[in-house]
Amino acid sequence: MIATILRQAPADRRASITAWRQLTDILAQRGNQLSDDDIRRSLHALAVLRPRVPESVRRDCARAVARHGRFAPLVALYANDVPAVSAIMLRDARLAEADWLALLPATSAMARSVLAGRSDLPSGVYRALASLGSASVALPQPEAAAQEGPAPAAEAAPERASEGHPSQISELVRRIDKYQSTRTQPAQSRAPRAAFLFETGPDGVIHWVEGVTRGAVIGLSIAEAAFGGEPGTDGVAAGAFRQRAEIINARMLLEGAPAEAGEWRFSALPWFDPATGQFRGYRASARRPHRNEMPYGRPAAEDSGDSIRQLIHELRSPLNAISGFAQIISGQMFGPVSHGYRGMAETIVADAASVQSIIDDLETAARSGSARIDAPSEEVVDIGAVVTQVEGELAALLADQRVDLSISRVGGPFLGFASDADVRRMVGRLLTALVDVSEPGAILVGQLVTESRHDDMLQLRVVRPATIRFATAAELLDPGFSPEGEAPGAAVLSLGFSLRLVDSLARSSGGRLDIGHNALTLHLPSANSKAEVELEAQQGE
Repeated sequence: MIATILRQAPADRRASITAWRQLTDILAQRGNQLSDDDIRRSLHALAVLRPRVPESVRRDCARAVARHGRFAPLVALYANDVPAVSAIMLRDARLAEADWLALLPATSAMARSVLAGRSDLPSGVYRALASLGSASVALPQPEAAAQEGPAPAAEAAPERASEGHPSQISELVRRIDKYQSTRTQPAQSRAPRAAFLFETGPDGVIHWVEGVTRGAVIGLSIAEAAFGGEPGTDGVAAGAFRQRAEIINARMLLEGAPAEAGEWRFSALPWFDPATGQFRGYRASARRPHRNEMPYGRPAAEDSGDSIRQLIHELRSPLNAISGFAQIISGQMFGPVSHGYRGMAETIVADAASVQSIIDDLETAARSGSARIDAPSEEVVDIGAVVTQVEGELAALLADQRVDLSISRVGGPFLGFASDADVRRMVGRLLTALVDVSEPGAILVGQLVTESRHDDMLQLRVVRPATIRFATAAELLDPGFSPEGEAPGAAVLSLGFSLRLVDSLARSSGGRLDIGHNALTLHLPSANSKAEVELEAQQGE
């Protein structure tokens, strides 16, 4: 297996991501069983692939294998990644004491600071960290800093560093000492924070902050969007960072004490070395959001559904007008029109139809989200026929994405209680969303199952594509989530929105959408028992 992966040179970014995930998984599970040559070649391949794999993917892989991280060479590779990746691995990795002692000299100060904050490591590891000195970690633990106090040698070192080049670490040490002297003031610690300042390095990682507790902010990155309620910044900041542009009122989420935790808004300017013009990072100020910037934080009004429907109506009116005029031009109803204008009009009609479909989905989501789940529908639908029809409708998309779709049938018949329109939308949205995130050349495998003629649920199971293999349920249901972690580049209706829509429609019909470890399963009420009873009644007559 590992020899096959190493023989195939990744041709593009997706192939690099796949190879990274496969090698990480194999080393995490069977690293101790591989030969020295295979281990050496695998680690070399990961080192070569790392610049081509997005940081968000590396974070996901670290999160997936961290708790099972008992293969020291793989832990060491991840420990020397950027802080956002190494911290995830080092917070949960479990190694023998000898492995930790061998790994420590090769780790960075930031990585050792993560280990110093753990409470479950062997005592020998803490002695080794202490022997390296307080300067060996990026941020000392508060208790250690309070006990040690300011030492003359420790003060002289930052001064010497600042003579050659401004040292952010020395500035951090000075400010931490200042903070330690005031941290015993209870009134100040309980007071809510209104604003703070921070700076990042050229990699986007925050390395200096003033105005809030350092541990709540230091180490966060503005270069990658955070998802699923994790601490970090939004896609606005990540997009601006890639362009080295000004950031205005971007969103930041922090964890920690009540005074710092929660949502913030920050604005930042890039700064460059005056002598060389080299990009050095961002300088920013953050504040609590104003009331009008957090509409989702207020209780929903009772007529929120009516407001959404009114908004959808206001969207539909101009859309119908645009589509109508385009159809007039395309059909030459008022006279001859040149071929070029007709082509443009036909494109507008097609685009308007796509937008109309999106609006329909938004309206459905609003209606099903606010409506109570009533008794299951009495309408009987042949779900097998619907799946077959949807497979045919997806032929063009499958060809464009170079993805094969294979849905087998287990058991039968596949009769369900639901409206025909809802079933078509559920099946269509689920399969379309998974095809969209599948890699070119992949095979999307599924099963339509009725395990017994008297089973109360039909199941449409679809195996997770490789791109979302390690994603958690919370991430998959996040409307801003995309496999590569870039919300600004996600589709108009993202994977998260589509899955939420499918689950909402399924629950309104008495079913549900389960997000399992290996597959996504759509459950719908079965009508097979009713059909069998009716057939027996007809035969009895």
